Amino acid sequence: MAPMATTASTLLKSSFAGARLPSAARSPSSVAVATPRAAGPICASISSSNSPNPPYDLTSFKFSPIKESIVAREMTRRYMTDMITYADTDVVIVGAGSAGLSCAYELSKDPSVSIAIVEQSVSPGGGAWLGGQLFSAMVVRKPAHLFLDELEVAYDEMEDYVVIKHAALFTSTVMSRLLARPNVKLFNAVAVEDLIVKQGRVGGVVTNWALVSMNHDTQSCMDPNVMEAKVVVSSCGHDGPFGATGVKRLQDIGMIQAVPGMKALDMNTAEDEIVRLTREVVPGMIVTGMEVAEIDGAPRMGPTFGAMMISGQKAAHLALKALGRPNAVDGTIQKVSPALREEFVLASKDDEVVEA
Repeated sequence: MAPMATTASTLLKSSFAGARLPSAARSPSSVAVATPRAAGPICASISSSNSPNPPYDLTSFKFSPIKESIVAREMTRRYMTDMITYADTDVVIVGAGSAGLSCAYELSKDPSVSIAIVEQSVSPGGGAWLGGQLFSAMVVRKPAHLFLDELEVAYDEMEDYVVIKHAALFTSTVMSRLLARPNVKLFNAVAVEDLIVKQGRVGGVVTNWALVSMNHDTQSCMDPNVMEAKVVVSSCGHDGPFGATGVKRLQDIGMIQAVPGMKALDMNTAEDEIVRLTREVVPGMIVTGMEVAEIDGAPRMGPTFGAMMISGQKAAHLALKALGRPNAVDGTIQKVSPALREEFVLASKDDEVVEA
């Protein structure tokens, strides 16, 4: 590939050994905290004394002493333990956008399933920190609002859709609920550079620090690491330098024939199609979210997010099915949560594996 006229500081190697491409602008790492419908533990702890003052003296505050080496050891030991633990895991989810996070949230309800989420950016969430055209509000078409009810995300209800006052309210809520679960680890600032493929089946991912992936051309050799997995869920999104990098890599290695790209915008068609076509696209790899539109040539949906949530949920249940766990796809879950009853009508297509 011919070198691009871009400074080294703005180059980032895309996932699955893609070409070096301009890095995407990222919003600050701070997140908006979701406002609960009822006062939760955090609110209770602050207001327990029925006083507006914090439970300590701000005029003479002093931290407990600590050695700098303890801080270094705590961070290093815990992260390296996570790397050892998740070197062989049940499910790896590539991409922590709205579909990937929704998938991980649904999947993590089964405490026996271990889940690693690999996100190239320092700040997970993908495009779900904002609505369309950098606006704040997030529009979610019914019946996907039932997923918001489960998360207890507040919204303004309209006849056929709901509006969350700020997209970050959804993203920060699903992320906080998800990451509190003991069977989930988010590896952000980590790039997936390739796939592990054995006998025609995807069996994991090849990883590296995102900053290392940015600088492969500046050093002689910076080899990657690996995560083996029983199932890989690719939720790399659409468009842009990082869009659909999972299925594009499958095309590069000859496991699928083409990635035609998504069609022009049609919200009414697109969201149903994205959920319906969420599936195991080759043995061992499930595709979810807008990456589905890229591989199937489905329309893009624009600034509505319901399909991302429900496609992620469907991907989770397909992964559970592949693991032999109870799931809502084949009906082995006896009691399906209310947030799945209506939405999974959209996911009624028979599951297919695309022939290589």
